[in-house]
Amino acid sequence: MGLIVHKYGGTSVGTVERIQSVARRVAKWKSAGHQVVVVVSAMSGETNRLIGLAKQIQAEPDARELDVIASTGEQVTIGLLAMALLQLGLKAKSYTGPQVRILTDDAFTKARILSIDESHMRADLDAGTVVVVAGFQGTDDAGNITTLGRGGSDTSAVALAAALKADECLIYTDVDGVYTTDPRVVPEARRLRTVTFEEMLEMASLGSKVLQIRSVEFAGKYKVPLRVLSSMTDPDIPLAEEAASGTLITFEEDQKMEQAIISGIAFNRDEAKITVTGVPDRPGIAYAILGPVSDANIDVDMIIQNTGAQGMTDFSFTVHRGEYQKALEVLNTQVKAHIKASDISGDNRVCKVSMVGVGMRTHAGIAAKMFRTLAEEGINIQMISTSEIKIAVVVDEKYMELAVRALHRAFELEQPN
Repeated sequence: MGLIVHKYGGTSVGTVERIQSVARRVAKWKSAGHQVVVVVSAMSGETNRLIGLAKQIQAEPDARELDVIASTGEQVTIGLLAMALLQLGLKAKSYTGPQVRILTDDAFTKARILSIDESHMRADLDAGTVVVVAGFQGTDDAGNITTLGRGGSDTSAVALAAALKADECLIYTDVDGVYTTDPRVVPEARRLRTVTFEEMLEMASLGSKVLQIRSVEFAGKYKVPLRVLSSMTDPDIPLAEEAASGTLITFEEDQKMEQAIISGIAFNRDEAKITVTGVPDRPGIAYAILGPVSDANIDVDMIIQNTGAQGMTDFSFTVHRGEYQKALEVLNTQVKAHIKASDISGDNRVCKVSMVGVGMRTHAGIAAKMFRTLAEEGINIQMISTSEIKIAVVVDEKYMELAVRALHRAFELEQPN
């Protein structure tokens, strides 16, 4: 049989009863002859609680110490799940990220995985033990605890699957797969049986919360078979039925038929737009603006530069809403005077709406139809970004749900392929 990695998010392990349900599900896979590694998040709400405690002490918590605090949530979950498995008569052993030796860089709260020592886990697996690993965390060269950022448990799971050369990585969530868009916004949204890594990568980067973007990057890079499925089903359903459920993330070359033009619509409320106006239109101006922003560890998303009159230009870009004030501070204190900008302004009440589909490569007129649909609803587009398989626009936050519903209807995404 195979080596399977399971990952369970906070909702899936949110109570003792759900942890016991996870244990029963894992036991089913183990009894079928599989080697099983289980990666878990902190119990639902626990990471927020821990960060809240830290902020009661420091308004801007020290990043190293915040990682020490935030990582404890997963440590509780792995211990409880290992005990639940032992109670069922299975051999089980829990590991923190540092105990596995998940080596990361030292970018606290946003660390990136550099390497994984899978030798101890492999020895346990060969001895018939279920290995339970804390997601979201690792260690740097100096032995400091690091965390991978929000959603980092998905990345941990896929990285472990890659290191162990697992047959499949199963991401268990509180939804039963990847949908054409969020069913809470569009009730007619349809579950996708398959979606390509390229499409999933775009959807994750554009706001789809089903999978964390770095986990999809890992899966695509290391060819890790990935499936999203629900942990809320009966843990005792037949294994074959469960193994074929959810949404399979696959490669475009594995698709047997022509893809739909549009696979899904993603959206992200956590956007903020910043505009730097009246700067010299000269080589290096983009770096002069964005270099200090990057040095402050702030991720920049969409970028537009508009050349104006008399050799001047305006420069707009988006950042995560949580980093909006920090980005403005960097620009006002380190950039504005240096580049002689006339003004720096911003808007943290915008959102991003995006359409994704590998079928865009072979179908013309998608952008025009999207823009016409939004215009008919009276929605003004502030920024546009495109790639071969996506079109993303920034609009006023108050129009987000209207835009998603209108586009879903216009492209008939409720209809089966």
